[in-house]
Amino acid sequence: MTAPRPAPLRIAQIAPLWASVPPSTYGGIELRLHWLIEELVGRGHDVTLYASGDSKTSAKLRPGCDVNLIEAMARGDAWTYEGYANANFEAALRESGSFDVIHSHTGCAHIPFGALSKAPVLHTLPTMLSMDERWLLERYPAVPVAAISGNQVSGIPAGRRRSIPVVHHGIHFGAYGLGEGKGGYLAYLGRMNRLKAPHDAIEAAGRAGMPIVLAGAPGDAGEQTYFDEIIRPRADGKAVTCAGPVNHAQKVELLKNAAALLFPIQWEEPFGLVMVEAMACGTPVLACNRGSVGEVVDWGATGFHAASWEGLPALLPQALALDRAAVRAHALGRFSHHRMVDRYLEIYRSLAGVTEAYAHSA
Repeated sequence: MTAPRPAPLRIAQIAPLWASVPPSTYGGIELRLHWLIEELVGRGHDVTLYASGDSKTSAKLRPGCDVNLIEAMARGDAWTYEGYANANFEAALRESGSFDVIHSHTGCAHIPFGALSKAPVLHTLPTMLSMDERWLLERYPAVPVAAISGNQVSGIPAGRRRSIPVVHHGIHFGAYGLGEGKGGYLAYLGRMNRLKAPHDAIEAAGRAGMPIVLAGAPGDAGEQTYFDEIIRPRADGKAVTCAGPVNHAQKVELLKNAAALLFPIQWEEPFGLVMVEAMACGTPVLACNRGSVGEVVDWGATGFHAASWEGLPALLPQALALDRAAVRAHALGRFSHHRMVDRYLEIYRSLAGVTEAYAHSA
């Protein structure tokens, strides 16, 4: 007889419908969800994914719409998000008797509906919490919730906060190669908006005396206006280059060849997956210390942080002196998708009441 092993679970995953799983370009939630699902399936679990129909997954796919809503809206085939997202969540609830646990990545708005499920529903909080979302968490204190950083839930009263486990995002490090950073430029990767602050990344790079490559695109009309008025006029193809949206392969090459990643956020970012992606390429991170930055970037090991973007250029020599292989190794120890999946499986089994259930094989 071989040693007993935990029984496989029947798990539903509910994705946002903004991007496909995995995303073709931008989509941190969808990328992290992709690695979670592929590892769960690889470990023998029965996984069903409720997502856009253009998703590529090893799980059983239940399309909530034909294509992701970013593309559908760009073509004029959809106008609002909520109806599609609600229908996608309802489809999982309708089949909830077929699962041991349901894992929703759609945010707090669906917390009240989880009570209608025949299977326990875990809600991972995807972004910074508004006062309304904090109210929902207080109104439904028994609903299982997971945070993506300690900072994300730091403003929640201690009684509720103690019931919320923190599961840091993880990525598949095998999909990111170690780079030497010989491109001679700094990198920015993310949405083109004021809170992500690519304009401050440009200023920091200029003061550091290095060119910068900006990758990413506006996500809506307001961001497009910001990009057209603030960022595009600075792009001369030399000191400042706009690479536009990048796919996974292009993103990895950008990060591998960058001397450092600039992450000059001006909001309380709840995680910031791009920081881990940079580390996976051996690329150190220089970030403004807001949100989860101090939780993700280990000072002197994977990068440095400052109170504002003005403090980042002075930290660049220290960042460039870091051993890139050591940056990658340190990040792997903290943010591998294996670690993330292990933690979620602990939560799934606890919710499903099968912590001690085992399958035996001869």
